[in-house]
Amino acid sequence: MTPLIVILTIAGYFGLLLTISFFASRGSDNSTFFTGNRRTPWPLVAFAMIGAAISGVTFVSVPGMVVNSGYSYLQMVLGFIVGYFIIAAVLVPIFYKHNLVSIYGYLENRFGTSTYRTGAWFFFVSKMLGASVRFLVVCVVLQNLVFEPFGVPFVFNVIATIALIWLYTVKGGVKTLIWTDTLKSFCLITSVVLCIYFIAKNLGFSIGEMISAVKAHETSQMFFFDDPKAGTYFWKQFLAGVFMAIATNGLDQDMMQRNLACRDSKESQKNMIVSGVLQFFVVALFLVLGTMLIIFLTTNGIEIPKKTDEIFALVATNPTMPVIVGILFVLGLIAAAYSAAGSALTSLTTSFTVDILNGEKKYEDEKLTKVRKAVHIAMSVIMGLVIICFYYASDQDAISAVYQLASYTYGPILGLFTFGLFCKRPVRDGAVPAVCILAPIISWFVQDFLKNQFDYHTSFELLIINALITMAGLLVFSIGAKKIQK
Repeated sequence: MTPLIVILTIAGYFGLLLTISFFASRGSDNSTFFTGNRRTPWPLVAFAMIGAAISGVTFVSVPGMVVNSGYSYLQMVLGFIVGYFIIAAVLVPIFYKHNLVSIYGYLENRFGTSTYRTGAWFFFVSKMLGASVRFLVVCVVLQNLVFEPFGVPFVFNVIATIALIWLYTVKGGVKTLIWTDTLKSFCLITSVVLCIYFIAKNLGFSIGEMISAVKAHETSQMFFFDDPKAGTYFWKQFLAGVFMAIATNGLDQDMMQRNLACRDSKESQKNMIVSGVLQFFVVALFLVLGTMLIIFLTTNGIEIPKKTDEIFALVATNPTMPVIVGILFVLGLIAAAYSAAGSALTSLTTSFTVDILNGEKKYEDEKLTKVRKAVHIAMSVIMGLVIICFYYASDQDAISAVYQLASYTYGPILGLFTFGLFCKRPVRDGAVPAVCILAPIISWFVQDFLKNQFDYHTSFELLIINALITMAGLLVFSIGAKKIQK
C-alpha cells in the first residue's frame, strides 16, 4: 500500500470528522464543552462509548496479544462488565446528585481541598501518560507507512497529528466527542469485520471453515485456571477487570464526561450497562482477528514479529492482500486514534480548568472561555512532548504498558473514592497527598518482593494492591481527624 493511499484515507476521514465537528459545535459554550449541556440521548452515548473504550492501542495491540496470552484478555473484559454495573449502581447517582462538571469535585465535598487537588493531579498524570502511550502506537504506524518513506522525522509526525486533533476538539468539547465517537464506533466495527472477511477469503475459508479454524487454533484459549501464579490466571484477570473498569471508567473524567452528558442518572445508567456488555463482543472480534492474522502468517511462511503490535499492519499491507484491507486498517486505526486522543485532550482540559485552576468559580464566562482555550493548547503541547519521550521507552505490547501504568496511577484514585464512599470516617486532608504518593511506591516494592520471594507474577491486580495501601494510609490519618464542616 502506497503512502499516497494512506494520506488520502486520512484526509477523507479527517474531512468527515471536521464536518461532524462543525455541525455538532454550533452554538457551543463552556457548558457544551464540559458536559454537552446534558441533553444527549442515552442510546447515542451507549453506541459512542463502544468506540470511546477502544483506542489505537486496542486496534493495533489486542490482535497481537493472542500470540502470548490467547484470549485471556476476555477474562478481564468479563470483569469490566461487572465493574460497569457497579459504576451504574453506585457512582452515577452520586455524580448526578451533586451536579458535578468534574467528578473529582466529590473528593472536595467528602475530604477537603487537598484531597480534591490530589485526585485531579493523579488523573492528570494518569490520563496524560495513558493517552500518550495509546497515541504513540498510532504515530509509530503512521511513521512507518507515511512519514518515513518521505524522510519526515518522527517529531513532525507527532506535531502534525496532535495539531489535527486539537483543531476538531477546540470548540465543541464533549458534544463533539460523542458524535465523533459514534462515527468511530461504526468505522471500527466495520473495519474489523471486513478485515476478518478478506483474510478468510485470502486463505480460501468459508465462514464455517473460518470458525472451525479459529476454535481449533492454540491462540483461541479463553479461560486459564491452571496456574494461580501466572498473569493470565482467570481470577486475577477477572477481579482486576472489575476494579480496572471502576478506576479507568467510573473514576476517570475522560470516560465519565460522556456519561454525564445524558439527561439524568437513569439514562446514564442504561448507557453504562449496555455499552459495557457490547464492549465484550467488540473485543472478542479483535481477538478473532488476531487468530486469523496468525493463521495467515503461518500459512504463508512469514515469521511472526517479536513485537506483536506489528502483526496487524504486517498482514494488512502484505502484497497478497487486496488494497482495501490496508485502507480498512488505516481507517480503523485513525478512527480509534483521533477520537481517543481528542477525548483525552478534552477531559484533561476540563479537569485542569475546573479542578486545578478552579476556573468555574474564579472566572466569568468570557474569561473562562479564554482560560479553557489556553489550557487546551497547553495540554496538546504536553501530550506531544510525552509521546516523543515515550518513543524509545517500552518494548512490551502497548496494551500491557497502558494497564501497567494505570495500576500505579489510578490506584490512589480508586482508594480515595472507595474509602470515601464506604467509610464515613473523616481524614486529615493535608496528609492525603503524601499517602497517595507513597502508595504506588510501596506497591512497586510489594510487586518486586512477591516476584523474588514467591515467583508470583503480579498482573493488573497491582491496581487493587495500590488502592488497598491508599485506603490503609487514609485509615491511619483518620484517627483524630475532625469532620469537615459543610
